[in-house]
Amino acid sequence: MTIQDDLVPILKKLRLSGLLQTLELRGREAIDDSLAHPEFLYRLLNDEVERRDAKQLFLRMRRARFETAKTIDDFDFQFNPAVPKALIIDLATCTFVAKREVVCLVGPAGVGKSHLAQALGHRACMMGHTVLYTSAHQMFRQLRAARADRSFDRTMLRFTSPELLIVDDLGLQPFRQDEPQDLYEIIRHRYERGALIVTSNRDTDEWYPLFGDPLLASAAMDRLLHHSHVVELTGNSYRNPPTERTA
Repeated sequence: MTIQDDLVPILKKLRLSGLLQTLELRGREAIDDSLAHPEFLYRLLNDEVERRDAKQLFLRMRRARFETAKTIDDFDFQFNPAVPKALIIDLATCTFVAKREVVCLVGPAGVGKSHLAQALGHRACMMGHTVLYTSAHQMFRQLRAARADRSFDRTMLRFTSPELLIVDDLGLQPFRQDEPQDLYEIIRHRYERGALIVTSNRDTDEWYPLFGDPLLASAAMDRLLHHSHVVELTGNSYRNPPTERTA
């Protein structure tokens, strides 16, 4: 039996069995490069830290439920120079997540709202924040189904507990039934407790009538816009770029 065999039950008891993945490699490195014991230990433990960080990032990304893998680096700012690059880069620091603020990305279809929303969510995951991405349609559908099977409170927690909630395509369809009240409750629960990104083809002034009730709309929008960054995106559609005219 080798010393490594003796280490296995000890490392498992200490919940450090991940060290076994690089123990042999680091051991050979220590001998070949004559590493001091503290340096060998540092490199071995650093491997485990990086492994755990990578695992946690993978879990955060999976739980975020992004539609596609989008990043800020992937976004073509040159295509639409009117997109406020400096503001987007500032938001990508995720200070707004730490401050529990709201980002509203508004503009016509195809200008990159969903891309930027998911890219900001990706950055938040990278920085250790819990994130959930959903379309407004999916969110309302899940809450509607939760009422039917009496799991509404548990389902509502799915949208109120993440550090960053991303709601895509708000107002694409008129609200119906309990949707205005559900949206108000999500906004109310997240107000100054969690960050929120909302994308919409409608300007924020057009969100008020969606609630159907002026008092409910005022209460929701007052909270939504209090600590908010409203980013208006204009320009050509990335999906249908204009064709160049030929002489």
